[in-house]
Amino acid sequence: MLKKFIIFYFYLKTKYFNNFKSKKDLHDWQEKKILQFLKKILKKSKYYQTKYNGLKPENWREFPLIDKHELMKNFDSLNTVNITKEDAFNIAYKAEKERDFSPKIKGITVGLSSGTSGNRGIFLASDIERYKWAGAVLAKILPKSIFCKNKIAFFLRANSNLYEAIKSKTVIFKYFDMLKPIEKNLKELDSFKPSIIIAPPSMLKIIAKNYKNLNINPEKIIAVAEVLEDLDKSFMEKIFSQKIHQVYQATEGFIATTCKCGNLHINEDVLAIQKEYIDKENGKFIPIITDFNRTSEPIIRYRLNDILTEADFQCPCGSKFLCIKKIEGRCDDIFMLKSKKDENLIQIFPDFISRAVIFSSPLIQEYKIIQISYDCIEIYIDAENEFEKVKNALIELFEKKHCQIPEFKIISKPENTGTKKFKRIECAINKK
Repeated sequence: MLKKFIIFYFYLKTKYFNNFKSKKDLHDWQEKKILQFLKKILKKSKYYQTKYNGLKPENWREFPLIDKHELMKNFDSLNTVNITKEDAFNIAYKAEKERDFSPKIKGITVGLSSGTSGNRGIFLASDIERYKWAGAVLAKILPKSIFCKNKIAFFLRANSNLYEAIKSKTVIFKYFDMLKPIEKNLKELDSFKPSIIIAPPSMLKIIAKNYKNLNINPEKIIAVAEVLEDLDKSFMEKIFSQKIHQVYQATEGFIATTCKCGNLHINEDVLAIQKEYIDKENGKFIPIITDFNRTSEPIIRYRLNDILTEADFQCPCGSKFLCIKKIEGRCDDIFMLKSKKDENLIQIFPDFISRAVIFSSPLIQEYKIIQISYDCIEIYIDAENEFEKVKNALIELFEKKHCQIPEFKIISKPENTGTKKFKRIECAINKK
């Protein structure tokens, strides 16, 4: 009964009451929430007690930053529920190996990010936190009322008690394990007849390519976990005859969702965001987030490893939450090329690479560009005769940026096993 009450309360609060007349109203409200949060949480986290010793809560915007490395290094003292990193990893790895994602530690749900091993993050969530999250998510993603029947097909590498929390009599949730054969998943999807499909773009493309053989008619399609490239978005919107929405969820928090107009907004009713610009002229920044709802694993002034581009337009939905034009990908996947002028390296953002490839030829539907060294870039495209056009488009881009021109190599189609996130633009320097 408590679960249903909390989920419904936060569903109503998120959908109908967290509306703000102005940016000032929003930020004033956030300030109160964050100060209340800090007053409560600093007593419980030994790590933050030490890190913020002597600092005034009202100056939280200038507090020292943390990142994934710092969080994982201090996980045992940072979390407030006395769970060690070793115990958390053990139960999470066991869950993934056995494909049973229900176990908890001390009543706390544990999950892993989908990064490569060695750089994987852990998230912790109490039952109350799960129910709050479920209420907020349902308010933002359901195309119709929570009292109406909604059938959600959810594709991901791993399930979690977090996702299972959205189940109810009217919200029917089915997890599709992406490690299972594609044919089996498609058959089960056809039988399930979902009203909502949530999946990584790479999986959504597979569903789209098989759509004519499926007897399904989803009301809403939501991309998660991977960067939604413009080329894939256009293809899928044509096949499904509807907008492709997005949920930007990470181990660090419930970061952003698309509005009714199909534009992505930061969930500023859940977290505060600060922008570390890396290319202010083009609106590109690294987000620094403070989540004032998570208490088991507090996220305060956390620097994400993502590149976002803020919108240069006013969203017609009227929301005062920050509107994002694009999630570009990881900072790690910024290409680094030698300068023609000196010994410095020049940054090329993933979005510039993607646009160069897309606009080089309308025949290209599949591609992957990998920088394997400062002097060599590998290219896969599904239209082999268009290689010279892609190469020339990239050369033109690099010339504009005053870079030395690297060697270009054609490669065969990289395998996408479903065990890790698929990236079209990847910097693999020092990763091989």
